[in-house]
Amino acid sequence: MRKMAWLVAVFLLFGLYGCDAGPKEGAHQKKPAENAELTVSAAASLQEALEEAKTAFERKHPNIRIQYNFGASGALQKQISQGAPVDLFFSAAAEPFEELKKEGLIDSKHEKTVLANELVLIVPKQGEGAIQSLDDITRAKRVAIGIPESVPAGMYAKQTLEKAGLWEQVKPKLVYAKDVRQVLTYVETGNVDAGFVYRTDALVSDKVKIAAAVPDGMHDPIVYPLGVVNQSQHLKEAGAFYDYLTSEQALQIFEQHGFRPSR
Repeated sequence: MRKMAWLVAVFLLFGLYGCDAGPKEGAHQKKPAENAELTVSAAASLQEALEEAKTAFERKHPNIRIQYNFGASGALQKQISQGAPVDLFFSAAAEPFEELKKEGLIDSKHEKTVLANELVLIVPKQGEGAIQSLDDITRAKRVAIGIPESVPAGMYAKQTLEKAGLWEQVKPKLVYAKDVRQVLTYVETGNVDAGFVYRTDALVSDKVKIAAAVPDGMHDPIVYPLGVVNQSQHLKEAGAFYDYLTSEQALQIFEQHGFRPSR
């Protein structure tokens, strides 16, 4: 009888504390998504399009914040190679991206060539109109291009001038810029007579005009590969942003800013 009374007391005691403890963790509760901040190193020419994409993405993913590091693709590639904490890399050329792949720094499951662009020769909108074609560039006193070793647009410009047989004539007149947006600024302010930028850069300014579009065969293909850096501390969230940037919705944003889908 005493043994039975003791068992009843123990049962009641555990029942009491069990009620206070509540349901076990995860039994009926959904764990909230953790907040994450992603750093995206991207070519300067992507700035306006990516800012718009960021707004649309963060609206659907309130737990993920996007931070951009815009610059020349070659310089960004070197930062990542040296251990900079970057989650995604969006390059304006294949070469810097391929370098990171060779180093094993790009997630093979999340990498794709997404966009294409066009190289153009621009002049100040209020200029004299002396430069209206690629051949006219010899009339310029100063011509801006990105540093060919680190700025893809500068590399494409050098290839173009070499292909046209104009490199040696124009070389003494060159003003080198840290990225394609600095070239745009030099032309906007009249510090140079002409400069080579992407069509998408020319479209964002009302202070320049396109003097000539460079045929694709004059330089290497202008492509924009995107990939997740596999040293990211937020691979799941980085994968989500990658999926968005390669979606039809994002492609529409890029096309509105003058980019073309990669073939």
